[in-house]
Amino acid sequence: MASDKKEKLSGIKGMNDVLPQDAALWELFENTAQSVVQSYGFQQIRTPIVENTALFARAIGAVTDIVEKEMYSFTDSMNGDALTLRPEGTAGVVRSVIEHNLAYEGPKRLWYKGPMFRHERPQRGRYRQFHQFGCEAIGFTGPDIDAEIILMCRRLWDDLGLDNIRLEINSIGDASERAAHRAELIKYFEAHAEQLDEDAKRRLHSNPLRILDTKNPAMQELVNGAPKLLDFLGAESLAHFQGVQDILNRSNVQFTINPRLVRGLDYYNRTVFEWITEELGAQGTVCAGGRYDPLIESFGGKPTPGVGFAMGIERLIELMKVAGEPALPSQCDVYMVHQGSEAQTQAFILAERIRDAGLDVVLHCATPGGAGSFKSQMKKADASGAAFAVILGEDEIKNGTAVVKPLRDREAQQVAVAFDDVVEHVVDDIVGNDHDHDHVHYHH
Repeated sequence: MASDKKEKLSGIKGMNDVLPQDAALWELFENTAQSVVQSYGFQQIRTPIVENTALFARAIGAVTDIVEKEMYSFTDSMNGDALTLRPEGTAGVVRSVIEHNLAYEGPKRLWYKGPMFRHERPQRGRYRQFHQFGCEAIGFTGPDIDAEIILMCRRLWDDLGLDNIRLEINSIGDASERAAHRAELIKYFEAHAEQLDEDAKRRLHSNPLRILDTKNPAMQELVNGAPKLLDFLGAESLAHFQGVQDILNRSNVQFTINPRLVRGLDYYNRTVFEWITEELGAQGTVCAGGRYDPLIESFGGKPTPGVGFAMGIERLIELMKVAGEPALPSQCDVYMVHQGSEAQTQAFILAERIRDAGLDVVLHCATPGGAGSFKSQMKKADASGAAFAVILGEDEIKNGTAVVKPLRDREAQQVAVAFDDVVEHVVDDIVGNDHDHDHVHYHH
């Protein structure tokens, strides 16, 4: 006999739900990040999560791991278009800047946030749907903007209470300097071919810079002796890099120059940087950025410089938890407790008035178990984190009063307050004493 038991549905591996207890932490991160970048004049841009596959093949390079193995690409069944869920944010922002002629109006400071998608092995802090917060500064040429976006990151770590993140910087020069370095690098590794592992042999002619990134302990000495890109930089690239360092030094930003810090993507040039933590095991980079002056021209736009960064929100949420979660706003300011139909009607009226005054109110509503006793409702009121319970029953309806009971201040007594005075009583107390309710959006 066929079972009519329905199969249990579950989420896709590596694509996670953010549940209410964590959502408050996400909101805290996003609001703090938005507030920091807006204080530097950055404006939000929102681009679609689906783009033409060709956009990423051109931006990231058709022979990279991301394009070959990690992208979620599909053919649109309606019109046959080759489409891809975005694996990163920069390409879509640059496409939008060109398409809408944003750079013609002058330089732009832009920020974005949202989900990205890569089909890789899920592990701590690395998922198939992951979220990034990023900034792109388009149309600025000097070392000042490079330093500014690094300072912006430092301000964000400070505001989030994260002090276990360190900065590494490098300059990868311009294309001609990298070409000269690349030729010497290939010559050097060819002379020591017997020491190269399979990975390095495969990359030797396609992307020798990535050999410098190897995690193989047996190759560390060989890599340390390799020609350094910094030695191939011309006067202009060196001056730019020195300019970035000068501003960081004068702003008391601690950093390490890591000559092996490179980028796998061709469009990066000059300044590259990473913010790194040791708190999350192997996945140490929480934010990576750099300059990409050739990118917009390679997309068909007029030559326009750019610099930006992206940070992984999941990893930063992990770090916030490691650092000790900050006090999160409670669910509401006031919890309405009521018994009986007339009391429920009056509770609705009072709840709306209190919301009109700019406070957050949760009104107790019936569940499959019924309306709930006063005792069970008060338990929920306590758990909500509210500053007050406003209580209505038959006696209160007869007297035209509500009982206002403080839930945080155990010394304070509950009082009976006339219906018309409840709003003023609650607002005066919460706004006057600021019961740790930083989120009160009092607007009247």
